[in-house]
Amino acid sequence: MTAQSSPVIVAAARTPIGSTGHSLARLQVEKLAAPVLRELSDRVAPLGIPDDVVLGNCMGPGGNVARLSALAAGLGEAVPGLSVDRQCASGLAAIDVAAQAVRAGSELVLAGGVESASTAPWRFWPPASPEAEPVRYQRARFAPSAEDDLEMGLANDLFAAEAQVSRERQDAYAARSHALAVEARDAGTYDDEIVALGAVTRDDRPRSGLTTQRLGRLPAAFRPGGTVTAGNSCGISDGAAAVAVVGAAAQERLGVPGLRILGTATSGVAPSRPGRGLVPATRLALKRAELDLDQIDVIEFNEAFAGQVLACCDELDLDPARVCRQGGALALGHPWGASGAVLAVRLFSQLVTQGAGRYGLAAIAAGGGMGVAMVVEAC
Repeated sequence: MTAQSSPVIVAAARTPIGSTGHSLARLQVEKLAAPVLRELSDRVAPLGIPDDVVLGNCMGPGGNVARLSALAAGLGEAVPGLSVDRQCASGLAAIDVAAQAVRAGSELVLAGGVESASTAPWRFWPPASPEAEPVRYQRARFAPSAEDDLEMGLANDLFAAEAQVSRERQDAYAARSHALAVEARDAGTYDDEIVALGAVTRDDRPRSGLTTQRLGRLPAAFRPGGTVTAGNSCGISDGAAAVAVVGAAAQERLGVPGLRILGTATSGVAPSRPGRGLVPATRLALKRAELDLDQIDVIEFNEAFAGQVLACCDELDLDPARVCRQGGALALGHPWGASGAVLAVRLFSQLVTQGAGRYGLAAIAAGGGMGVAMVVEAC
């Protein structure tokens, strides 16, 4: 693919990320996504209305969340919407869909993801018999067989054990994520990417003084003798993130820097080990971009579990110190459908706003055993 035909991200924004039940708990999905979409639309106003809005979402109210959010943002009745569900990778998958649309001729697509775990409706399975009570629906199945359909925590605890990632490494990595996020937050590093929601202007979750020793006192959360705890796992969260994707001609009209999308990939792995999904996706995206990991300046992996990230780094022969150098989801939180888009926003902030290098990689694993990755170049 020539540089002239490659889609370009020319604007990126996100809400603060709120821990479930806390600062953003009263805002439904469209009230999270709409301010971000409005902000992006304003930044690229010379291009007119978007050709489409594509948003990832996992556990929201159903219906077409992207269309609902586009209308709530005041983008106009002529702007359609497409909702994407690739579980935790939905936000990054939505950006990939937008990139494909731009390659096919669209001038401007707004894409990302949104999740409000706090306001997700309760659902119930029908009663098994007239005398029985309905049973609350907790989550969709990730795989047809029970042996593959594991809870995420258990699956990633087993993954970490098989990869021989110690509890000590996991706790140290989690403490690092919080320390880096607190440092970035307090230095105003996140300010340019965050769209305030009323009085909420910063992320809920990052904690100062969270040491490896403090984390080491927490019990295993998912199995006896396990190494995954509440402290070295991400938090369930609310939030939205999106980017504006355009073609090269539109970027030239705007006269702004951006991130050229060089390669994307989606891969599948064993559904019982979903956290590994970002490994083959990363390899394939790099291959398509004709780059290797040594050439990448900024790497953003979704930190669902410290053990999962470390196991993936070990398999990729990647120094974990190169990953999420301004904090990741262990500290910021994991708003499922939005998390992949948060990674893209973080790449934009570092490579474009802060000038931290030339090439970037975002990658995320997803329930069901999948991974999505994207390689970009500052341009």
